[in-house]
Amino acid sequence: MKQLSKITVLFAIILSCVFTSCTSNQTTETSTTDSVAANIKMYTNTWDEIINHGKLDYFNDLNFTTDVVMHIHPDIVGIDSARAYYANYLTAFSNIKFSIIDVFSQGDKLVKHWDFKGRHTGTFFGIPATGKDVELEGVTLVKMRGGKIAEEQDFFDNLSFMQQLGLIPATGK
Repeated sequence: MKQLSKITVLFAIILSCVFTSCTSNQTTETSTTDSVAANIKMYTNTWDEIINHGKLDYFNDLNFTTDVVMHIHPDIVGIDSARAYYANYLTAFSNIKFSIIDVFSQGDKLVKHWDFKGRHTGTFFGIPATGKDVELEGVTLVKMRGGKIAEEQDFFDNLSFMQQLGLIPATGK
């Protein structure tokens, strides 16, 4: 009888360990899922406020790491530099409509598929206003750190952008 009791206790300990391990894994998975969801929510809200509502003050140390890097040639480093860079878009284009088509994440990395529409009515990085409407679709690779935007790199068809502005002739079909 003592042998059966020892086996029962041993079995109970093993089951307890299995359930504790499963609960621990579920807790880790839940916290990772919560973190990813929080990153996506903060990220999409930040860019909506900046681009669609012109709130350049969203470039701050609550939303961006102080050493944020925008991979553009050459790289833009720091919150103030990133703010100045994106101010060019907000002052050069009117009737802006920025949409996030899709965003997904794994850990601290996000991928954003976006669409930008606007009319070129102001100077854009030295390019005088053309009055032309543009629509760009692109993808941004993002790295988050501590719930803040730490690094970004945009990919879009720059040739099409320059053609839409009338700076480069459109190719014939």
